[in-house]
Amino acid sequence: MRITRVYTKTGDNGTTSLADGSRVSKADLRLETYGTVDELNALVGLCRSSLERSEELKPAAAAAADRWLEAVQNDLFNLGGDLATPVASRWENMIVVGEVEITKLEQMIDELQTALPPLREFVLPGGTRINAELHLCRTVCRRAERIAVQLQEHAEINPQAVPFLNRLSDFFFVASRWVQHHAGKPEVTWKKTGGLRDFKTASTTSPNT
Repeated sequence: MRITRVYTKTGDNGTTSLADGSRVSKADLRLETYGTVDELNALVGLCRSSLERSEELKPAAAAAADRWLEAVQNDLFNLGGDLATPVASRWENMIVVGEVEITKLEQMIDELQTALPPLREFVLPGGTRINAELHLCRTVCRRAERIAVQLQEHAEINPQAVPFLNRLSDFFFVASRWVQHHAGKPEVTWKKTGGLRDFKTASTTSPNT
């Protein structure tokens, strides 16, 4: 595929073309779905960039995480193309996510879990930058899943799209714990009484007082 021109002006009226050439409103739920998948893909790219610059993870751990995320990015791009193509307009040998990808995610989750201590408390995003970014991927993935559920209530889509996104969000959660563990940093845990209700405002005053 060769792209020679980025702007076409055909979308200036608020419509866009699906993969089969049919035009729909840019407010269409289908666009919201694959647009959110695209957003998630961009965030995964941000995670990979953070891994390249990370001084907290050993090179071998960072390289392993980058390989997983590269594979995820390619699957997300395939999923976006699938969602942008009405099922009746799929072409021969079109690659779509399915049970193979879902099973691979489950295998990766199980493998990562073996290196982690049991989870006894709710965790909060943070502690390392890459941990927080993977949690951001998880939340956007959940949003993509919710929108995909709405879409499949109104249109025929790949029946494996929602299970894939569901399992992928689980992967991001476990991966966030894995990178924290390999960075040698403790996880940030939720404290029921750690909110603003018990926050001591006196500690925020000027250091000169």
